[in-house]
Amino acid sequence: MTDSAPISIEQGLRTDHRDVAAALFWEAFKGKLMPVMKPETKALAFLVSAIDPSHAISAVSGRGELLGIVGFKTTEGGFVGGGLREMTKVYGPVGGFWRGLLLSVLERPVEAGTLLMDGIFVSASARGQGVGTMLLDAVRLKAIDFGLARIRLDVIDSNPRARALYERQGFVALETSETGLFRHVFGFRSSTRMNCQL
Repeated sequence: MTDSAPISIEQGLRTDHRDVAAALFWEAFKGKLMPVMKPETKALAFLVSAIDPSHAISAVSGRGELLGIVGFKTTEGGFVGGGLREMTKVYGPVGGFWRGLLLSVLERPVEAGTLLMDGIFVSASARGQGVGTMLLDAVRLKAIDFGLARIRLDVIDSNPRARALYERQGFVALETSETGLFRHVFGFRSSTRMNCQL
């Protein structure tokens, strides 16, 4: 990215960024989602339909390019929602059913007093420019606006770079859960829960 204009942080997701957001989300998380959500064309179709802009904070360049998103989850929903109906619409009744069952393993409950992060990702062209830190600062302010005491996220063992960023931003590892046999499906062995007190 060569844009010298300042990066802006926006609440929500612009309508014309929806397809780009789905593609960036897929690029960031396809390592663990591909075995369940392939083929890619259907995965992207599902993501475009399941994204909830009201549960997103966007980083946008001076030219209006989407650089990254941090999603969050509340009792009203999450950044990537969608249920069995949306899944079967894209994958059919049988394909949607078994995919929905497997993906439910990754679901995390919303806890009282806690903002649950529902994914953070930055475009390849914007990495190394502090966009991830800006998004984490923004989600921290969002949690404070909601009157919450902490932020929670879960990071997988195959993403040490992300974990290092979270630790630099004040997140502390609380517990690690093994995926067991599901490691053969999702491609990672464990997930660590991290909290940041506000």
